[in-house]
Amino acid sequence: MTNSTKKIYNFAPGPAMLPDSVKQQIIDDMPNWRGTGSSVMEVSHRGPVFRKLVKETEELLREILSIPDDYDVLMTPGGARLQYSMMPMNFSSLTGKAMYFVHGHWGKSAILEAQKFCNARPLVPYKQDEIYTHIPNYDMSQLDDSFDYFHYTTNETLEGVEWQEVPENNGVPMLCDMTSNLMTRPIDVSKYDLIYASAQKNLGIAGITVVIIKKELQLKAPNNLPLMLDYRTYSKHDSLWNTPPTFPWYVMNLVLNWIKNTGGLEAVATRNNAKSSKLYDFIDNSNFYRNEVEVKSRSKVNVTFLLKDEKLNDDFIAGADKVGIKAIKGHRAVGGMRASLYNAMPIAGVDALIQYMKDFEKDHG
Repeated sequence: MTNSTKKIYNFAPGPAMLPDSVKQQIIDDMPNWRGTGSSVMEVSHRGPVFRKLVKETEELLREILSIPDDYDVLMTPGGARLQYSMMPMNFSSLTGKAMYFVHGHWGKSAILEAQKFCNARPLVPYKQDEIYTHIPNYDMSQLDDSFDYFHYTTNETLEGVEWQEVPENNGVPMLCDMTSNLMTRPIDVSKYDLIYASAQKNLGIAGITVVIIKKELQLKAPNNLPLMLDYRTYSKHDSLWNTPPTFPWYVMNLVLNWIKNTGGLEAVATRNNAKSSKLYDFIDNSNFYRNEVEVKSRSKVNVTFLLKDEKLNDDFIAGADKVGIKAIKGHRAVGGMRASLYNAMPIAGVDALIQYMKDFEKDHG
């Protein structure tokens, strides 16, 4: 097998690859960002130049996602895992009830954390070691106004299982982890009371999390919360109560501009559908590779697949690395391979992966 792939394609699930133009802009900005004579990492977060960036970033998010005026847009540290704690601390209690839909690793993590703070129940029974290949059947009539909120994860990155529609919630406030697929397609923000997504998939780099939250939901929070675990702190102070992660904020601004300038979410969705369809079609027509996820539950951003012979996994990964196909190994809890096709992955990357898969099958089939 010859090394015909010149370019590196990073299929990592997160931190994920950035658009080339964004990386170049970071390089260009580093010595003198917006005429400050400093990098963005060295300017005051309370100064006028960074304040302008804060405003621009919120305006971009509101424009791209069509966020209604009765929602706040917050920036928090701690990734999605911090949200697992903040949600029950703000909106439920030890005597309260919250319903969680679990269909993968991150949903399991979310409910386990919530159970420290409230009576968090699974809508569908689950096993901690279960590997999901579909969205389980569910009965939303189990939800009523006695529940403080309903939570689910739109896309499970380990298993490659994704919701393709918005579940019914029977009027219960709906909170959602969209870390891995926010900005990959248009959504109706008004159907949710809170959406959160850490940035390292489709919004930039690790270190910052977007929270889109209804203003009225914040009224439910108790008054004895630690300041940095209270959504109202971020709302009242433009997410600048403490020194925030300024560099990730800046990178997010660049990525949002890239999304806007390349056609917005409709165009993003078209590109992502083309990428995932092409890879799934190849896998489905192969006798050497297989995907075990139910077709209607397949993720368009994390394509998992197995080789015919698992003993070849190490050789497949090593060979991929040599031809510039990086971070293709699946999560240890699931095994096999995982190709993360986030927004910055071009169709050329999928073409390169498929060509390598063909070559590997020819040599080892």
